[in-house]
Amino acid sequence: MGASKTDHFSPEQVEMSAIIKALGHPARLAILEHLLKVDSCVCGDIVDVIPLSQPTISQHLKELKMVGLIKGTVEGNSVCYCLNENIIEKLFTFIENIKSTLVAKFSCC
Repeated sequence: MGASKTDHFSPEQVEMSAIIKALGHPARLAILEHLLKVDSCVCGDIVDVIPLSQPTISQHLKELKMVGLIKGTVEGNSVCYCLNENIIEKLFTFIENIKSTLVAKFSCC
């Protein structure tokens, strides 16, 4: 979406759109699921469990970090990644609001 088009939407809508877009690749979902299981790890650990090259995993990690779904801290020569609970909570709240609105309506079309 072009920069001028985003002016028509709230900052929350723009942020949520970026988060959901980042989730639109199965490798990124697999990375999130892996981080959920292990709490935190380095890129090399992810390469061992997801059948993609290290540069590809690094690019997916970059995309997830850019929207805030994960965070990383430097540990020696590598970065240790973990889920960002605050952004996950925002995503959950967004989806929960959709669900509760649907339940309140009862019918469609």
